[in-house]
Amino acid sequence: MIKKHLDEIEYRFGTYGPGYSIRGPRTDLGVCQLHPGDDAVNHYHAAIEETFVVLEGEATLWVDGRESYTCTKGDVFQMEPGEQHYFVNNSDSVFRALFIKAPYDPNDGVQVPWTPGEPLPELAPGR
Repeated sequence: MIKKHLDEIEYRFGTYGPGYSIRGPRTDLGVCQLHPGDDAVNHYHAAIEETFVVLEGEATLWVDGRESYTCTKGDVFQMEPGEQHYFVNNSDSVFRALFIKAPYDPNDGVQVPWTPGEPLPELAPGR
């Protein structure tokens, strides 16, 4: 049994970005926290599916650089393997979303540099 508290998370970039509460052995669980103006790098996972549950705030989720969704408290989004996902917080409050990734593979992440307004990113192989 593993017991953690979401307030104990250390975020990748100090006060924002992804932060893990549980890493493996079968799943990852954590929180993505973005302050106003923050974003999370556009990326995908080759074999992992990732589910997001919005806990608070509002952000825009871009999928494959082609579709955008407004994310608000209570929304749930499941990303399939190969789907690029990019969050940006253009609101005036903190955005927090719980994420669950499975199966566990700490090396399955492919960054695809892209932000809205740039040419469309190349899709993951097989998409």
